[in-house]
Amino acid sequence: MAKANVKDLLEAGVHFGHMTRKWNPNMAPYIFMEKNGIHIVDLHKTAVKLDEACSALEKITSAGKKVLFVATKKQAKEVVAKYAAELNMPYITERWPGGMLTNFVTIRKAVKKMNHIDKMKKDGTFETLSKKERLQVDRQRANLEKNLGSIADMVRLPSALFVVDIMKEHIAVTEAKKLGIPIFAIVDTNSDPRKVEYVIPGNDDASKSIDMILSVVSDSIKEGLSQRKADKEKSKEEGEKVSADADADFDSETPATAAE
Repeated sequence: MAKANVKDLLEAGVHFGHMTRKWNPNMAPYIFMEKNGIHIVDLHKTAVKLDEACSALEKITSAGKKVLFVATKKQAKEVVAKYAAELNMPYITERWPGGMLTNFVTIRKAVKKMNHIDKMKKDGTFETLSKKERLQVDRQRANLEKNLGSIADMVRLPSALFVVDIMKEHIAVTEAKKLGIPIFAIVDTNSDPRKVEYVIPGNDDASKSIDMILSVVSDSIKEGLSQRKADKEKSKEEGEKVSADADADFDSETPATAAE
């Protein structure tokens, strides 16, 4: 499993929290000190909590389950999209669609609508529409792609959420909590860590900090995916071996049966 390095976290500025007047008292266990009116996160605790989160994420993905990444703030969007795409995991980096989790059936209908438009363009149906209708359909397709394109392949609810900034993504957090979906999150000093099962205390405002944490998380998920692939290949080989052994047993018994 990928391990967090305190030195790397320090260089990435993960330790910088918010101004002390904006702090959430529930973050006290993760705060090292106050400096120039800013809370400094205890990176030793960050490293421990990050390792715990990575271990859990590795287990989830090794079981073939999906993790939905959520980050709509400017500093995090591109970073999260990059890592999630590399991992082939669903992600939301535009506006969170209300009911994304609690009304998942409706969201899936919207995704199917997007796929239907694509099918229309392939089979020529799109060209039979008037110019005005084609323009309307194109606009609808673009809007759906912007909001739902990154989850088009997510056919069932995710097994976990990874969130950057639980205050900004409070609707996503609320929906996940309602459905009992575990939440992994980078939690800054102004947030309430009690809302999250796997707290990663740290700076959720700087892209460098977010990138550092996600690089470690990504490595762990890759290990989980590799384990999943190895387990599937092993099962396939064992299945082929059992089939071959059964065929061999059958062949060895056939002459005797014929003699009888």
